[in-house]
Amino acid sequence: MASFVISGLKPLPSIYHRPAARVVSNNSSKPSFLLTNKNYPDLETKNRIEFSSGVSRNWGLNVSAPLRVASIEEDEGREERNHGVNGFGEEKEDAGFNPGAPPPFNLADIRAAIPKKCWVKDPWKSMSYVVRDVAVVFGLAAAAVYVNNWIVWPLYWAAQGTMFWALFVLGHDCGHGSFSNNPKLNSVVGHLLHSSILVPYHGWRISHRTHHQNHGHVENDESWHPLSEKIYNSLDNVTKMLRFMLPFPMLAYPFYLWNRSPGKTGSHFDPDSDLFVPSERKDVITSTICWTAMAAILVGLGFTMGPMQLLKLYGIPYVIFVMWLDLVTYLHHHGHEEKLPWYRGKEWSYLRGGLTTLDRDYGWINNIHHDIGTHVIHHLFPQIPHYHLIEATKAAKPVLKKYYREPERSGPLPFHLIGNLITSLKKDHFVSDNGDVVYYQTDPKLQEPSKL
Repeated sequence: MASFVISGLKPLPSIYHRPAARVVSNNSSKPSFLLTNKNYPDLETKNRIEFSSGVSRNWGLNVSAPLRVASIEEDEGREERNHGVNGFGEEKEDAGFNPGAPPPFNLADIRAAIPKKCWVKDPWKSMSYVVRDVAVVFGLAAAAVYVNNWIVWPLYWAAQGTMFWALFVLGHDCGHGSFSNNPKLNSVVGHLLHSSILVPYHGWRISHRTHHQNHGHVENDESWHPLSEKIYNSLDNVTKMLRFMLPFPMLAYPFYLWNRSPGKTGSHFDPDSDLFVPSERKDVITSTICWTAMAAILVGLGFTMGPMQLLKLYGIPYVIFVMWLDLVTYLHHHGHEEKLPWYRGKEWSYLRGGLTTLDRDYGWINNIHHDIGTHVIHHLFPQIPHYHLIEATKAAKPVLKKYYREPERSGPLPFHLIGNLITSLKKDHFVSDNGDVVYYQTDPKLQEPSKL
């Protein structure tokens, strides 16, 4: 069953630009765990990991920072050659908009448009969101137990599952290093938050870094990337049904943690998995131990309060959380009214891959899950804290122009996204084995399951 989960391969070298300015508070009155660790710069680390082959690479410790920084001149030269532009924003007049074409701007142009304050990480503010969310989680559980009414329980499940998802997003910020400039604080908070909802923090953090380094790449992306036609045709009918027919794709995440998609190997719990390099072994073991400890706590609670009470308080909210995670992450990269490109080979770049990401509006949920729907700028610059994403996006939109796709406005609750999800799952099945700029194709048999 786990073979239907979506994932990717090892990261490619990719391009990334450091923000123009970094502001760090030197207020010595703060506790030491909230002060910046100057041994770890914002986007890069001096640590070098030696592979068994003798080849060395730079890996970011807590952020999804790509491995190679291309010069602005390289970006501009490539874009001018490929896109036929003579200067910033000057496209050929007779050419229609092509979402798969290199844009007439580069990362430096976007970065320059974003106010400097958007790059500042405030650990006190970040911790305030943790305190708020944890208080709500315990408050909801206490209220549900106190009332203990079957009319209230479904409301509790929906609310608590959403709060579990909010905890995940804060742990996600820790994994990127956007929570604070202190890697120890990020690691401690990330482990506490993610272990509480059965996510192996370092295992996930590293694979998610791969996703950001390779977003939009057919083979190398790590999250909800397309299957090639050859791999798709090798799947049995049951696996196809599980991948593309609701509700099964919305329950994929736990299986993805244990075993990746067809043609891929590796588990987020196995320190020897090809997801990781040897120097990350201790990190993965630490996170697996924390995950196991949480699982043991849940088993103990099951004996203490009874399995049914544990199911009501934790089990069903966990399933709701998984559905939120799969829904949101899928819709960040699928379900637009027009087909979006995926790339291979020389056509792929960090910028072009990131520009295929979609923003989504979740109505009242936006604030609850920390504006994770503001996703384009997050993908391009994952070190920006979530509480600056809206402002950063607003500032960047004049540069992005048509490459930014305005999200459909939501009502109080984002029911409109269900239609986007259903439509995408019916149409977005595989991409061609050939070509460096490809688009999803549809298997007509999946639209008529009786033909499978």
